[in-house]
Amino acid sequence: MFAQVFSIIAPVFLIAAAGYVWARAKMPFDSGMVSALVLNIGAPCLLLSQFLARPMDVGAMMQIALAGVLVMALTAAAAALVLRLRGLSLRAYLPPLIFPNTGNMGMPLCLFAFGDVGLSLALAYFAVTALLQFSIGIGIASGRFNLRTVLANPVLWAMVLAVALTLTETKPPVWVMDTLTTLGGFAIPLMLMSLGTSLATLSVKGLGRAFGLSVFRISGGFAAALLVVIALGLEGPARGAVLIQSAMPTAVFNYLFAVQYDNKPEDVAGVVLLSTVLSFATLPLLLSYVLSG
Repeated sequence: MFAQVFSIIAPVFLIAAAGYVWARAKMPFDSGMVSALVLNIGAPCLLLSQFLARPMDVGAMMQIALAGVLVMALTAAAAALVLRLRGLSLRAYLPPLIFPNTGNMGMPLCLFAFGDVGLSLALAYFAVTALLQFSIGIGIASGRFNLRTVLANPVLWAMVLAVALTLTETKPPVWVMDTLTTLGGFAIPLMLMSLGTSLATLSVKGLGRAFGLSVFRISGGFAAALLVVIALGLEGPARGAVLIQSAMPTAVFNYLFAVQYDNKPEDVAGVVLLSTVLSFATLPLLLSYVLSG
């Protein structure tokens, strides 16, 4: 289990470290260009390639999607209260507390815990997370909910296309899948490199606040998920997938929005990194709890 967790987390730190060294060496790095490239090309292709690579049970997908919406709603309510009490910006800090890393961390862990069934369930949670993050999440980060902006988001249409192809059991040609996989493959590395460059300017004060928010992201997500799986009566792999995905660290996409809308990107970078560090200690406990249930 330790080796599995390490193999998932280590690339996050190594790629971010490369970005940190790059920034400290005063090498050029255009974070705005990178975020636009990832948002408009990398992220849609990543979502499509992940979604279409595996068969999905539509009934199970809807059940997990409902659980995901409820978990994020509960987490958002609790996070908004905490941020208000501490006098912190909702635009900057609420998205990192709501949206976990359900893609390149959550899905491999669900595969490890429950095999292909777990991976399919985790993919459904990833899909609803991406849909909410690139609609409501953008609205929070930008300070306004603009329907035109949401409808113009390539990720939203990638999700619509993925669902349509799944429901009609349409399989894209191999060359299309290869293209989507290749283009989607640059999204995570570029975001992590950008994350590392931002960490080069993070202050010690910012690290203290980031640690507290990181603790909330993981513990709050898990507590909300526990309430939801009990309320919905979820058992077995469905229960485990919801608990695992909800207790993941902050998604790197939150940093992308912080850069795009100038919402304290250095602080958000700290939350992404420290919540990932913290997850290294909590994941073995989480997996032990899930597998024992």
